[in-house]
Amino acid sequence: MSALADRGHAEPARRGGLRISYAALKRGALWLLTASSGLALIEPSPYEVVFLLAVFVFMITGIRFSQKLLPLALLLLLYNIGGTFSLIPWMDESASVRFTAVSVYLMVTAVFLAAIMADDALGRLETLRRGYLFAAWGAGLAGLLGYFDVAGLGSVFTLYGRASGTFKDPNVLGPFLVLPIIYVLHHILTGRLGLMRGLLLMSVPLAALFLTFSRGAWGNLVAAALLMIALTFLTAPNAARRARVVALTLTAIGLLTVALLFALSFENIRSVFEVRASLDQSYDQGVTGRFGNQLRSIPLLLEEPNGFGPLRFRWLFPEDPHNVYINAFASYGWLGGFSWLALMAATCLVGWRLVFQRSPWQNHAIVLWSVLFVTILQGLQIDTDHWRHMYLMLGLVWGLAALPAPPAARPQPRSLRTTT
Repeated sequence: MSALADRGHAEPARRGGLRISYAALKRGALWLLTASSGLALIEPSPYEVVFLLAVFVFMITGIRFSQKLLPLALLLLLYNIGGTFSLIPWMDESASVRFTAVSVYLMVTAVFLAAIMADDALGRLETLRRGYLFAAWGAGLAGLLGYFDVAGLGSVFTLYGRASGTFKDPNVLGPFLVLPIIYVLHHILTGRLGLMRGLLLMSVPLAALFLTFSRGAWGNLVAAALLMIALTFLTAPNAARRARVVALTLTAIGLLTVALLFALSFENIRSVFEVRASLDQSYDQGVTGRFGNQLRSIPLLLEEPNGFGPLRFRWLFPEDPHNVYINAFASYGWLGGFSWLALMAATCLVGWRLVFQRSPWQNHAIVLWSVLFVTILQGLQIDTDHWRHMYLMLGLVWGLAALPAPPAARPQPRSLRTTT
């Protein structure tokens, strides 16, 4: 396999006179993968089909697996083994079987995306980023058309008066749009994009995210943006770059504030915003509210090594846990729950080390980690364990962390160090 991979970088594939390099073929599959990720109205979604295509392309042209990825693969495997044990009493329930199968599938996507970073990391990251931005525009535009009921699309692309676009739930569309927005904002701060062009690129995804009226998505965006700005400032190579980050951040905040005030000048938008912006929602309150149910479930879970079973939390309480860590123990048992906690802890260790390492992919690492870290924290209030884009970021962060340190970042041998 490795010999084929090496040959793939040097030799083009020939079909009837058409010359296509293996590298271009792989990048094309990756672009199609993230470009299709914004369409989630049908099951299986196009993303699932394209993922199988991408795996096939990489299997026939070469893929390597670094030993540094073993913690990721092992912890995800244990997590899903726990889920399989938890499923056994409920094998006759198709929803539970499908839930567990999706978890296994997402595990494979994360490990695959981590493994492909071993070669052509920068090229593949840029390809994935471009495809994701394309998907964000498609999903965001659908959300805007639905919210304003253009051509009667409100019945298709909205839910409860909130933009859902090409997703089934506004609370998933919103977080999905965060990563491409943070990428564009980072490009503005680092000079890769002009301010006005950058604001234009993020306009549709940002407007759609706002109109999802998802508190989780709003919080995710603000926290990820602040973290990205802080990391970009701290890792800037000189004072001039740091000054640029500060100046452009203040300018962007001013422009976005003006845009927000303009949006809130419309009564129908302002009325929903005032309700959704409140931190105190009726379904969160009391012993039987969301947070109360989470607390009440802990003593029960301490008595159930195998958990309640996939999707069984809602049978004991009024709704799903809305906490990925509670759900890990409820749907995957003790084995799955502790494996998920260990995976998140290990990912935090890997991610924080990665963003401060000088490397050609440091800018990508800063953006990915800013959004992923906030998503990990947000798991305390949202079920994020089946978000495809979370597993995308998880795999890419681990894949970048597994890459060897660039020569400039490696410590010099003792014999080559300057003595004084």
